[in-house]
Amino acid sequence: MMKLPAKAEIERPKQAIFAQFALVAKAVAHPLRLELLEQLAQGERNVDVLADRTGTSVANASQHLQHMRRAGLLATRRDGKFIFYRLADGAVVELLTVLRRLAERNLAEVERVVRGYFQNRDGLEPVSRADLLDRAKADLVTVLDVRPADEFALGHLPGAVNIPLRELETRLAELDPKHEIVAYCRGPYCVLSFEAVAALRARGFKIRRLEDGYPEWRAAGLPVETATAASG
Repeated sequence: MMKLPAKAEIERPKQAIFAQFALVAKAVAHPLRLELLEQLAQGERNVDVLADRTGTSVANASQHLQHMRRAGLLATRRDGKFIFYRLADGAVVELLTVLRRLAERNLAEVERVVRGYFQNRDGLEPVSRADLLDRAKADLVTVLDVRPADEFALGHLPGAVNIPLRELETRLAELDPKHEIVAYCRGPYCVLSFEAVAALRARGFKIRRLEDGYPEWRAAGLPVETATAASG
């Protein structure tokens, strides 16, 4: 009669795999790491830029990035003295989306912050990706990207106009108040788009937000442009 392996032997491969799953979970278990991933979802960045955008030191950013690289979330390349980081896989954006949805459904603090900050600035239903795609093709809306210019250059929605939030006040003349605007930035809770919506509505513009941001749009396989391609 064939001898079956002991239960402990059967469980070992599963436990080994779960240990690796836990390594990934541990790698994202820090607010700054999630913020770094949000930045890298816009495109490849070096440590200096990432540290500046997240308001931390280069040493601290580098340490967190290394943890995520070892967990397989990030890939790197060297260019001279600079090391550039990028997401290792498009599934990292999916992971961030799942974390957001779980937190929205199950954590009261998330609901409190959403109600207290985000809904005060924009309580209207956001525009879906499918609806924006149709309306943009029919030239019914102006697509407004309020991210910094370097993020816009890495990739953006087709035909989008880039006016970073801090330049909005001085560049209002570039927007047609009679044309509906759909604003987007780094993701569904990117403060930039909420602030842009609040500021432009106060000035009489008809504006709504995209339901999420550039990374989710790209991850869905929808068309994108780079600054080089758009200018060419």
